[in-house]
Amino acid sequence: MAGISRATGEPQRTAGGETPDPPYREQSLEQETAAAIGRRVKRLRKARELTQRQLAEPAYTAAYVSTLEAGKVRPSEAALRHLAERLGVGHEELATGRPTHIITVLRMELADAQRILAAEDASDARTAYERILGRADEHGLTQERAAALVGLGECALETGEPAEALARFEAAEHALADEPLPARARAVRGRSVAHYLAGELRYACYLLESAIDELNTSGLHDPGALLQLYTASIAPYMDMGAHARAAQATELALALVSQVSDPALVAKMHRTVARTLLAEGKADAAQASLARATELYQQLQIRTELAHCHWMRGYVCAQHDDLPQAEAELRTARSMLVSRRAALYVSQVEVELADVLRRSGKSAEAAELLESLLAGLKPGRGALHAGGARRLLGLIAEEAGDVEAAELHYATALSLLEQTGAAGDLADICRLLGDLLRSEGRTEAALNAYRTGLGHRAEPGTTTLGPAPARPPFAPWA
Repeated sequence: MAGISRATGEPQRTAGGETPDPPYREQSLEQETAAAIGRRVKRLRKARELTQRQLAEPAYTAAYVSTLEAGKVRPSEAALRHLAERLGVGHEELATGRPTHIITVLRMELADAQRILAAEDASDARTAYERILGRADEHGLTQERAAALVGLGECALETGEPAEALARFEAAEHALADEPLPARARAVRGRSVAHYLAGELRYACYLLESAIDELNTSGLHDPGALLQLYTASIAPYMDMGAHARAAQATELALALVSQVSDPALVAKMHRTVARTLLAEGKADAAQASLARATELYQQLQIRTELAHCHWMRGYVCAQHDDLPQAEAELRTARSMLVSRRAALYVSQVEVELADVLRRSGKSAEAAELLESLLAGLKPGRGALHAGGARRLLGLIAEEAGDVEAAELHYATALSLLEQTGAAGDLADICRLLGDLLRSEGRTEAALNAYRTGLGHRAEPGTTTLGPAPARPPFAPWA
């Protein structure tokens, strides 16, 4: 039998060479539990000004309570229930230190915090999530702690703080490390969005594709988790010029809708896939998706997502040269997002709005909006949005005949976008810069710009991404 060697004092080994758990480890845990219960009993007894005899009677003796409070014995279930009743607390609270129904209470508070984030104010939601996180930490509740961390990450995304958001989502994933992927999907999605908003498009795609592959190849076919991951991948795919993958993600997300009961997820999907449908020339389908998303978000009163619907409507109108309607939709989206203090989303909408203003002959107003946007972006944030703003300022300067300023803006945009891997935008900037240089007779420099643009444009989505993720094994692809 394995045990402690009397000769050496070292743990003895089994026939297989392994060192067994020492028998005193279980005893130590038992003693720690008894001591913790004893401390709680003593604290609660004194708070209620009871003597040991008053607490013990009629079923037990004062000596038993004294021994229990000293941590020398662990009470039986019957003794725990007797003591809990006499102390006026729940049996679970006395046994574990957790208040009765704490998990249920915290989950109700989590739902309320999510509603506040969705329909009211991110700062108020942050306060609620921080309170929940503190209580979850206090009582060692892993699931509730992770949910609060994810909520805090989503608050940080709303207020344009991707670095803080990333830290929160990573902490949530760490807390759920032993849980199956569907339980971690919301944190994975949040982490990818944080990288996307920070301009790290390729890594955002990598995170999403890795998670999708794991879900689709391991038998963990959770429709809600897949829908979150597919819809989150569409924006970085589009910005990288990987239109085929964006279209595939849209197709698969649409196929999942009938299997998902959460209307917020379905609404998010409709709003996101509209962009891909538009890129495929399916304007009517895009409008239908946006109309459905708007209807659902109005029902749910989720103002940030409703603002995204107005944003996409403005984008659709701009693509069809309905500039007055595009301006109205984008101004509505901007106003709603400003009220939510969703800084990075505001920047994205302002770039779209400035383009519409420029095309409408309001170049001075567009330039003022873009300069204000750039002044508000903190270093290291929003490279994609800053690049878009510089591109438009270059166009405005070129249209005004200021070639030197236009070249500077285009070169700055190129430098910013090279950090993001946005293939389509990079190719467009290279074309604009090449055209400008050619018009100035700088042929060799123009050719270099065009060659750089061709390098970014060749086979969109394949020069920066690996193989596409596996498709889910459900109809019509099974």
